[in-house]
Amino acid sequence: MPSTRDWIDNPLEVVEGMFAASANDPNPGWEAKALEFFKEKLNEKDCHTLVPSVNDIPLHYLKPNSLVRFRCLIQDMFDPEFYMGVYETVDPSSDTKVLRCGKYKDVTECGVDMNSNNIVTSERQTFYCVPVPGENPWVKEISFSYACSAAGRVLPSTSYVPSRQKRSYEEDEDMDSMDSQPQKQRDQIAGAQSPAELNGGGDNKRQETEAPSSQTTAGSHLDLNFPLPGEKGPSCLVKVYEDWDSFKLNETLEVFGILSVSPALSALADDKDSSSSLLDPAESMETAEEQRVHCPPASLVPRLHMLYARPVSHNNPLLPCAALEDNSAFLSSTLSEMASVREEFLAYLTHVLLGDALAAEYLILHLISNVYARRDVLPLGKFTLNLSGCPTAGAYTERLYQIVQQLVPSSFYLGMSLQNMNQMRLVPKKDYVANRLVSGALQLAGNTSLFLDETKLEQGQLDPTGVRNVTALGNLISWQKVDYDFNYHQMEFPCNINVLIASEGRSLLPSDCQIHIHPQVAPELVSEYLSSIHMHPQTSSQLNKFRLYLSVARLLDYNISDEVTKEVEDDFVDMRKDDPQSMSAEDLHRMLVVARLLSLSSGQTSLTRDGWQKAKHMELLRSSRMEQHKSVNGNEP
Repeated sequence: MPSTRDWIDNPLEVVEGMFAASANDPNPGWEAKALEFFKEKLNEKDCHTLVPSVNDIPLHYLKPNSLVRFRCLIQDMFDPEFYMGVYETVDPSSDTKVLRCGKYKDVTECGVDMNSNNIVTSERQTFYCVPVPGENPWVKEISFSYACSAAGRVLPSTSYVPSRQKRSYEEDEDMDSMDSQPQKQRDQIAGAQSPAELNGGGDNKRQETEAPSSQTTAGSHLDLNFPLPGEKGPSCLVKVYEDWDSFKLNETLEVFGILSVSPALSALADDKDSSSSLLDPAESMETAEEQRVHCPPASLVPRLHMLYARPVSHNNPLLPCAALEDNSAFLSSTLSEMASVREEFLAYLTHVLLGDALAAEYLILHLISNVYARRDVLPLGKFTLNLSGCPTAGAYTERLYQIVQQLVPSSFYLGMSLQNMNQMRLVPKKDYVANRLVSGALQLAGNTSLFLDETKLEQGQLDPTGVRNVTALGNLISWQKVDYDFNYHQMEFPCNINVLIASEGRSLLPSDCQIHIHPQVAPELVSEYLSSIHMHPQTSSQLNKFRLYLSVARLLDYNISDEVTKEVEDDFVDMRKDDPQSMSAEDLHRMLVVARLLSLSSGQTSLTRDGWQKAKHMELLRSSRMEQHKSVNGNEP
């Protein structure tokens, strides 16, 4: 039985051993046995943490052909490809023939007998995977510290010492492409994500894999096609051998696979480039552009041959990997503390929202909201919040985003300036020349927090791109879907993105709920007050408590008993008796969403009478405030 280090350091030896043993077995099934072996090993207690992570460790420190893991989003799915699953090699000195396994490899051994009758051609699928878009620095920092403590050292292996005397050819080209970018484009990147850089610019552990995003280097063949500008991290071509139809575009996975960074892959790509230029276009199956996209240098885009993958329901490293219901001890201890943590969190957000406790209540509900089901086209559970009345002094909205960024695992700040709306690509688009899906800023993982800053709005004209972008944002908020552009048609992709809109007046975009901030701070003192808001250190125990609270509340199941359902129905009838216009079906739906989120925020998985009454009271307070605000600002819708 291979030891832990054997199956992690040399997984191909395990695979080839099972392949060789199957030669004398009339009913081999060796492939299923190999997959089951790795799956069992990885599901043993904490064994998966021993596997080096591509997210945390620079590529040049990882041992080639070792087992690695990658937390990623499926950004694109390429066409299936054929490979030699079984082939025969001939030793020229002795004419000895050996049957070899070609699975989980990119390059065969030398001396392949191409005339052998034992060659078996197989098929595999290729996914282009990128790190989770918008993953916040605290997630990477905690994941990195866990990886180090699990391995007992900073680097995954002391037996593999990389050589880095020279900068690679790909890195040189990467730097050249950055140098050749117009200054205007680089300025645009900075403007699109300035608050994130203020909080995450110090992440230097992954400098080796930083690359420009697709939004800034569209003409470069080294474009890593990240959905968000300024992203860092590796992208991988993941080779999938079984059940590839079970995976979906934009799905978040943790992939366990064999790392392939053979220099021969880059040489093959160069050979294909040079030969394709000599061929008649009609004879070439791929264009030169498609070859560059589908066969990038392995030193920049490594190959990962999947052995096992599991869906990621959350990317909060503070939570156990197992589902909550499978970890009863953790769940019961967390639920018992949720009410007290909620009180602390409410006090903190009240301070952040300039002393407005009601707005803080609604912000908590927004942060734990989640699309838990779909009924026909209607997404259930979404709760887009419009925080109107945000001060423009003291860069308040940027400061608010920095605080949200410290609380949620993944987020993105979008300042809705005229330039961003007219120039950014929000919707992914199919490039038929390169045969790939060009990413857009709305190609995000589930449960990502999207912060829309409408205080950046300015006078001017939206061009056709700007109109499409605003329409896409509206559809995202209303239906939790993004219509990808396939040139001749559009294709709907469902999503689960928490949208928070900060604005001065009512947002021009739709929302599920609007709350106007009532600051308890004089306008001239806002700047001074903001400087007093304590920004906790990235890994403080207080912040970790809030992060755990938000993730657990979002994952809890919820139900309403028949008894409480009857009470809600009776209340709805009573409220409409005197004035049918005072309570619409939409108002009832919002009240039920508020009641659900209020219950979950206190660790309660079913609605009680008290919870329903509290939800009604909160909605009454909010409605009264909005009516009062309308009477003061009669021209505001």
